[in-house]
Amino acid sequence: MRAALLAHVSEFVGSQILHHQPVSGGDISAVYRLDTSLQTLLIKVSDDRSAKNMFRAEQTGLDAIRKTDTVRVPEIFGLGQFEQTSFLIMEFVDSRKARSEDYALLGQQLAQLHENSTTLFGWPENNFIGSLPQSNDQTENWSLFYVEQRLLPQIELAKVKGLISDFDRHKSERMKSVCKDLLPPVPPALLHGDLWSGNYLISADGIPYLIDPSVYFGHSEIDLAMTRLFGGFSDAFYAAYAECKPPQPGMQERIDLYQLYYLLVHLNLFGISYYGSVEKILDRYF
Repeated sequence: MRAALLAHVSEFVGSQILHHQPVSGGDISAVYRLDTSLQTLLIKVSDDRSAKNMFRAEQTGLDAIRKTDTVRVPEIFGLGQFEQTSFLIMEFVDSRKARSEDYALLGQQLAQLHENSTTLFGWPENNFIGSLPQSNDQTENWSLFYVEQRLLPQIELAKVKGLISDFDRHKSERMKSVCKDLLPPVPPALLHGDLWSGNYLISADGIPYLIDPSVYFGHSEIDLAMTRLFGGFSDAFYAAYAECKPPQPGMQERIDLYQLYYLLVHLNLFGISYYGSVEKILDRYF
C-alpha cells in the first residue's frame, strides 16, 4: 500500500498503523492485514471502477447475515475511497485449520441461517458473484428465478465471450420447463450465495465465520450444492446440517443443476477449462 493511502486509512480508522502486510487477493482487490495502535484490521483495496459497488454489496451481505444472529461474520469498520482507490475495512479474524467439531458447528449454524425467510426469492438490489454482476429481481416463482436470474444471464455472457455457441431459444424454453418440473416449491431461504471452502474461516477459538457473501433469498440447497462442487467441507458439516434441516426428496437429482450456475460463473471468469463440466450438465438436463 502506498504511503498516502496508508495515511488516509490511519485517519479514517482513528489509530496509527504500525504494520501492514499482504494477506491474499481476489479478482479485483488486494487484501492486507493492518496492525494498528488499537486493534488488528483487514482492508481490501482496489482501483477497479466497480470496486466501490462490489464492496458496498459485500458490506450489505455481511450485515444481512449478521442480523440473523446465526453464523458469525467479520465486523465492518467502514467503506471509503481515496483518490481512485476504494477500500473496505473490517475485523481481522485470526484463523486456524478446521476440526471436525468446527465443521459440525458451521453446518448447524448454516442450517439456522437458512431458516431465515421472506415472501420473495431474490434480493432488493443486484449484487455480484465473484466479480460478475448478479441480478436479483424478486419473484414468488423459484424455478423461474433460477432460470431467468441465474442460468440464462451466465449463458448469454458465455455466448458473448464465445464460450458457448449452441444454446438457442428452444433450449431456453426447455430449461424453463425442466426446472419447473425438478425444482420444488420451497420457502425462500437467506443464502450465503458463494459458499466454497475459501469463504469460511474458523477463528483461533473455534468460531465459524462466513466471508465474501453473494446474498439473496433462494433454495437452501444452492449453498449445499456449492459446498460440494470443489470440496473442503467434512462429513461432520453435512451431518450436522441434516440433523437441523433434513434433506428434501430429490435433492441428489438437483445438485448438478444447482452447481451449473457456479460452473457457468467459473466459465465466464476463468475460461474454457470449465466448458466440459458445463456441457456435461447442459446435455444431461436440457
